[in-house]
Amino acid sequence: MSAQASLPFGLSPARYGLDTGFCLAVAILIAWGLVMVASASVAVSERMAGASTLYYFNRQLMFMAMGLGAATLVFAVPMKSWESTGPLLLMLALVLLVLVLIPGVGVIRNGARRWIPIGPFLLQVSEPARLAVIVYLAGYIVRRQVPLRTTTKGLFAPFIPLAIVGVLLIGERDFGATAILMGVALLMLFIGGARLRDMAVIGASVGAVLVLLVAIAPYRVKRVIGFLNPELDPRGDNFQLVQSLIAVARGEWSGVGLGNSLQKLLYLPEMHTDFIFAILAEEFGLFGVLVLIGLFATVVWRGFAIGRVAEAMNCRFSAYLCYGLSGWFGLQSLINMAVNMGALPTKGLTLPFISYGGSSLITVCVMAALILRVDYENRYLQAGHPGIGGRIGAPDALARRAGGSTANRADAGNKLFTFFRRRGGRS
Repeated sequence: MSAQASLPFGLSPARYGLDTGFCLAVAILIAWGLVMVASASVAVSERMAGASTLYYFNRQLMFMAMGLGAATLVFAVPMKSWESTGPLLLMLALVLLVLVLIPGVGVIRNGARRWIPIGPFLLQVSEPARLAVIVYLAGYIVRRQVPLRTTTKGLFAPFIPLAIVGVLLIGERDFGATAILMGVALLMLFIGGARLRDMAVIGASVGAVLVLLVAIAPYRVKRVIGFLNPELDPRGDNFQLVQSLIAVARGEWSGVGLGNSLQKLLYLPEMHTDFIFAILAEEFGLFGVLVLIGLFATVVWRGFAIGRVAEAMNCRFSAYLCYGLSGWFGLQSLINMAVNMGALPTKGLTLPFISYGGSSLITVCVMAALILRVDYENRYLQAGHPGIGGRIGAPDALARRAGGSTANRADAGNKLFTFFRRRGGRS
């Protein structure tokens, strides 16, 4: 029996390292998130818990331990196992999304039914559900790459389960999660080779549906009006946005100092969750904000780079999964920061790694572990060992059947940077 076969989950006895930039950026974000939760939640901890000012920090510390434990388990599973279980994960996601809508099962907070109680914890089902959908979609792109690249049906087919998931998320009043999921799905399908004219049609359709969902919901219309005119009702519907803008403005260049925020003293609602970025901007200023953006940019950049290496070695599932997860990191962090600064209407989206919340922190730790697993398998294969999680070896028959050569399709990640040169001829 070989050493490889003797180890559980297909882990190699040899160590080839992991992506330093990605690991370092994630570690700094997690640590910074713990510091910011401790700082931002002081007043609300005293009010909600009635005792310790570190109530939310202690819980976040526990969530971090749970997230790292889950990440360790996920990292031990080969990518080929994730690929084969994609349809099952999609079914589990649908079950969770249906369960949370059942009265008596789902918990309602702030008018939204998004959580399922599990002992002393609340599971926000949209977090693992979206992750499961992205894993399924990465597998779909690999299985159906020829029709995806050559037919309209190949692009529209995955939007059937995506539409079902979207309807269930809207039923929870989670418009932000729906928008993020659709945006990431469009990104993955574009990189997967969908024709530009088909992408334009489906993209316009998704955009029109999202606009319609905003228009038919009075509370969403109020948020849009408040976004356009924050001074209209600064003590009512626009109170949170105005207080967030005050926090960001107080930060100026270098901030007021860690722990010295005034807006966290119960002036700004949700200061330790969705609007923790405003407190960070107040305490660390523009310089701190730029460092934070740089860290998220590093996570996205290195995630795409890992995916590009995987695709160059014909590990297509791993590549598309990396693209999707990296896109999720980038899109959600960008939207959260834009909401906090008044550049987008208010939405209930957490800032990855930074905001308080167990479901969010555990999910992003698992996402990071999946990307690192791809990096691990990339390095394992580059060292000359046989494949443990992807399709390696022969020329890409799928690419030839779709009308292109292996060399022309070896690096789908480059499409984001060479759009007109590589996509114009197939539109």
